[in-house]
Amino acid sequence: MELKKTRKRLQANKRLREIITDFYADGHRAKAEGRPVVWIPPMNGLIELFYAMDIHPVFPENWAPLCAAIGTNRQNFTSAAERGFSGDLCGYFRNNVGYALAGIEEANQPLGGLPKPDFLISFGAGCIPTQKTFQVLCDHFRVPVIRADLPQVAMEEIKEHHIRYGVVQTERIVRFLEEKTGHRLDMNRLRQAVVYTDEACRLWDEIMALRATVPAPFSAAEIGIMFVMVTRHGTKIAVDFLREVLAEVKEKVARGEGVIPHERLRLFWDNIPLWHNMAVFNYFEKWDAVVVAETYSAAWSLRLDPERPMETLVYKSLVSYPLVSCVSLEKRLELIVKAVREYKIDGAILHSNRSCKPISMGQMDIGRVLAEKLGCPSVMFDGDHMDGDRFSFAQFQTRIDAFMEMLLERKNL
Repeated sequence: MELKKTRKRLQANKRLREIITDFYADGHRAKAEGRPVVWIPPMNGLIELFYAMDIHPVFPENWAPLCAAIGTNRQNFTSAAERGFSGDLCGYFRNNVGYALAGIEEANQPLGGLPKPDFLISFGAGCIPTQKTFQVLCDHFRVPVIRADLPQVAMEEIKEHHIRYGVVQTERIVRFLEEKTGHRLDMNRLRQAVVYTDEACRLWDEIMALRATVPAPFSAAEIGIMFVMVTRHGTKIAVDFLREVLAEVKEKVARGEGVIPHERLRLFWDNIPLWHNMAVFNYFEKWDAVVVAETYSAAWSLRLDPERPMETLVYKSLVSYPLVSCVSLEKRLELIVKAVREYKIDGAILHSNRSCKPISMGQMDIGRVLAEKLGCPSVMFDGDHMDGDRFSFAQFQTRIDAFMEMLLERKNL
């Protein structure tokens, strides 16, 4: 029988639940106090700007995984379908459009739901579903909107003129926000926000690096700690929480305490997790296997320069989308090969994600390169990071069981 409740081991998850609850409560408090709420695209490098201006940021795409985890995504999918949106579209898009057009009006929503936006910020970068989501939101909510342009450039090809262009576009957003709120941007507050983000990224990198320890101190089942890297960049909240996580993980490493008593296999996960069934990460433990590294968690960390706050945030924005959704196959292979080596990976799990084709393309090549270059086997399964109806646990189980048996045989275990 399929299990959907994730087993977590980090004590920091108790604090994480408080942080998640507080984040959504803060949005409603902002509304009640007359402070502006802005809806912005995911992975927006400018989140620090909004915190520096006392504007509460809301990420519809970040709301979607929560909807999937608690099951309200199904009703949102239905609402989107009733309005003519195809079930073949991205699950994030279907959830967010269905929620914005219908679910947001429902009472007794989990975590209080999302506060309606006072402004919409639409960057001209990102995947097509993200851009189309904000097109629908702009048509639906009768609030001021600014669309800033940002070129999509491969991260290894970003040049100074791209930065300068991004700064001009960001300054447009600042003028828009200053005009609408009546508050000027304080550059000292922005620098402090960048300092917080840089420190959060440093801590995050150290935490992730400790997963290379054998046995691994925690697995991908704990990936929810990434919440602060998505929503609380630019705040002391993220820094304090990650310090707690780092201290706990260091203690586990010092004790030689792994996720499971007898770690025999170390796995890599490619693509977005199954938000509707995170317990699949625990399923590997049946084989004394642990997912110790994944592509998704690496996409949220980038060291920043507080001395050039505007430029460094523009660079962060330019990098954020390519790092996940439109990175070149060559760069993607480079990052995955590096991770497989550093984390001592025995096998790779390739999630062919129906809801995100851009980061599913090239997986056949990834599997081939891992096998030929590193002797690392891989297995691919079909899934959807948002829609459980497009994922068969039985098929997943059959495929994974055979793969695990093969890996154990290769290691003579």
